[in-house]
Amino acid sequence: MADSQVTSQGSSLRRLVPRIFSRAPRVNDLDNLIRTVRANHPRGDLPIIERAYRVARDKHAGQVRQSGEPYITHPLAVAQILADLGLGPRAVAAALLHDTVEDTGYALTELTDAFGDEVAMLVDGVTKLDKVKYGESAQAETVRKMIVAMSKDIRVLLIKLADRLHNARTWGFVPPEKAAKKAKETLEIYAPLANRLGIQTIKSELEDLSFAVLHPKIYAEINSLIAQRTPQREKYLQQVIEAIDEDLHELRIRGKVFGRPKQLYSVYQKMVVRGREFDDIYDLIGIRVLVNSVRDCYAVLGAIHARWTPLPGRFKDYIATPKFNLYQSLHTTVIGPSGRTVEIQIRTHEMHQQAEFGVAAHWMYKERMNGGKVDPRKSDTDMAWLAHISDWQAETADPSEFLDSLRFEIGAKEVYVFTPKGRVIGLPAGATTVDFAYAVHTEIGHRTMGAKVNGRLVPLETELKSGDVVEVFTSKNPDASPSQDWLGFVKSTRARNKIRGWFTKERREEAIEQGKEAIARAMRKQNLPLQRLMSQESFSEVATQLRYEDVSALYAAVGEGHISTQSVLEKVTALVAVEPDTSTGAIQLPARGPARENRTSDSGILVRGASDILVKLARCCTPVPGDEIVGFVTRGSGVSVHRQDCVNVKALSADSERFIEVEWAPTTKSVFRVQIQVEALDRSALLSDVTRVLSEHHVNILSASVTTTDERLALSRFVFEMGDSVHLDRILNAVRRIDAVYDVYRVTTS
Repeated sequence: MADSQVTSQGSSLRRLVPRIFSRAPRVNDLDNLIRTVRANHPRGDLPIIERAYRVARDKHAGQVRQSGEPYITHPLAVAQILADLGLGPRAVAAALLHDTVEDTGYALTELTDAFGDEVAMLVDGVTKLDKVKYGESAQAETVRKMIVAMSKDIRVLLIKLADRLHNARTWGFVPPEKAAKKAKETLEIYAPLANRLGIQTIKSELEDLSFAVLHPKIYAEINSLIAQRTPQREKYLQQVIEAIDEDLHELRIRGKVFGRPKQLYSVYQKMVVRGREFDDIYDLIGIRVLVNSVRDCYAVLGAIHARWTPLPGRFKDYIATPKFNLYQSLHTTVIGPSGRTVEIQIRTHEMHQQAEFGVAAHWMYKERMNGGKVDPRKSDTDMAWLAHISDWQAETADPSEFLDSLRFEIGAKEVYVFTPKGRVIGLPAGATTVDFAYAVHTEIGHRTMGAKVNGRLVPLETELKSGDVVEVFTSKNPDASPSQDWLGFVKSTRARNKIRGWFTKERREEAIEQGKEAIARAMRKQNLPLQRLMSQESFSEVATQLRYEDVSALYAAVGEGHISTQSVLEKVTALVAVEPDTSTGAIQLPARGPARENRTSDSGILVRGASDILVKLARCCTPVPGDEIVGFVTRGSGVSVHRQDCVNVKALSADSERFIEVEWAPTTKSVFRVQIQVEALDRSALLSDVTRVLSEHHVNILSASVTTTDERLALSRFVFEMGDSVHLDRILNAVRRIDAVYDVYRVTTS
């Protein structure tokens, strides 16, 4: 199933997301680029852009992208994205040159001589490290290098985000496996970084493109649901906009009112994280009001609250208290016309520019005010998190641990607390004093024995709130260590990994002994042959199955609580139980009646060259007419018929003399067992809709199981009997047409 999804993904993407197959514009690219930069920076050094373009064009000559276009179209597109964000000539020049050092023979020293230290530093910051030299850790170390450069000049990250955005728009020309890997990395690292910088335009597009690559069927289903409901929503939206326009006219305030666009990934996240149904999310109307001054913002807010009743607790003033990424706006939710909920954002045009372009808008303003010259270190002090994001990366030696820490730092909703000396520490919501200790330093975390919050002694599991001043006390005992109980309440990935890492490294031998003892106790309790099982190679095979290095690693995992003893014992006893039966003797086939050649049973199977014998269809693969099948003579249970591609056929191949030739010969009395899986976006009444469609097609359901994943996806399996395999196609098509169902298929393996 998984393989077929991968192979079909590439072809389905072109239909689902035309944007990711877009090509770079080809007409007057350079002229348009310079025109855009000149509009934002009329006094800027525009000739440096022309020089950078000529060098990039010459160095990339003869190179082509996977789309078949000349390679120069990529740096041009990246430069245009930065120009549209309002960045200055040097950043745009660096964007044009960003791949020359990595992909051509152009040395960084040559680039420095030709364009200066500033441009060279920006290019070097986004240049990948040599994979031959760094091996598997090259990707993580490249991101680390970018983070270090970003802490010196934020434009490094802006160039990288623009580079990733243009690549994402052309993922349709990349092999599906590689595109999926890049999309996952984008959702985990680059989209959250764009959000941290406040650049919503890039963040939203990166999320939607990644979503389309990783979940094309779900993307298509949500897109279809939105398209079906758009006309009705637009009509209501216009009614709300007209009412707000009336208020603006009465207040004599010049403003712009429009509906907020619906982002597909945002809808999906609300379904997953908040557990809400699609109709609840999409019916929530979003309105944005842009005015000229802060005074006008509050005046419009008062008028809206006078017209419609505001929902308690849903008003947020981000103008008085901006978000971490400098975002400012007034948010309120009211009960609009017909009793429907309406979300309204009110902001000035400058705030809207900041919300859309974030730190890029910040840079544009500073460059304009300073004639294109800015001290990067001074300009970045407004983004407090840049300082400490660089600090912890210096402490993290392991590349994979560094990437995990980065995902935690940029992805979690945060509370901000202070050390006694006033240093700001960002922690995930719900974090405790132990999370704080590990955020300060690993050794402090390991030795923590108590804590004060706002001058008062508190338990270690106390949850912290923004503004708390936290002080931790550490033990002077050299053998001080973390407690395993901490894993029950710490919230940060960093703290959890550090605690687990300590037990893995420092207590490995102890964990191995604990694991051995736990398994031995469980075996004695279940009356299993302790000596025989422990001495066999079964444990080694189970360790391999569970991807542990050796048996000691398996014991250690049990001792540390990573895997249960019962799970290990079940796998060990299963291995012993399925060993081949060494008893010899003739194979007896149970007869079904008088011997007659080539008798057809009600199973719809004809056994070639054998008497009338018992035939059963294997439940592991549930073959139906049309499937390629093989027969296997069992001990005392007749012939078991499997699909040729059934996983159990490979396991039975050791007894090749037991295979017997069979073929389909269904009669009117033949009945076949079928198992199907239905995948859908979770919603109320989904199960009743599916079962209704099945009953309408006269399906006798034998069993059903329904599960809902953490991502709010409903996975349903139905087992039923049918006589005609053609009937199955009609059933699958009917179920596929049910609202919110994005896939349905026959399951051929247990």
